[in-house]
Amino acid sequence: MTKRRRRVRKFFLTVGYSGLSPIASGTVGTAVALPIGILILQFVPPATLLLLSILITLIAINEINKYETYYDIHDPSEIVIDELVGIWITLSMTNSIPIIWQIILSFIMFRFFDIWKPSIIGRIERKANGGISVMLDDVIAGFFAGVAVNGIWILIDKWF
Repeated sequence: MTKRRRRVRKFFLTVGYSGLSPIASGTVGTAVALPIGILILQFVPPATLLLLSILITLIAINEINKYETYYDIHDPSEIVIDELVGIWITLSMTNSIPIIWQIILSFIMFRFFDIWKPSIIGRIERKANGGISVMLDDVIAGFFAGVAVNGIWILIDKWF
């Protein structure tokens, strides 16, 4: 594999090298992916962002498998493309909420589910291998976060 191809792969998997942050690389990757997702939503409907997330997931699974094989390490912290996909899924589910609440709640709830890994999220991470393990737990965390944000918004709207 050429040096250039490895650099492009690393750029993609680290979301523009944001995953190389020495502290909280997942949070930094999410913070970088969030405004990109919001910008995309200015031009396309939420369903398109969801479909783009699925496409990136499929590409990322393959690229992560190659990356892990080359570097002989599973789920290195610098890979944050999974955070991009997760937060975009959350955004695609919560786009009807006013933008400031969408941003705050989406970020908080996605990070909550991504770090805590309740239920099926943690099981997938423990039992699956390679790129599927890396990506699928964040896909599901993004879905859980989207449901949670919508639920919180319904409660806020009902009580306030």
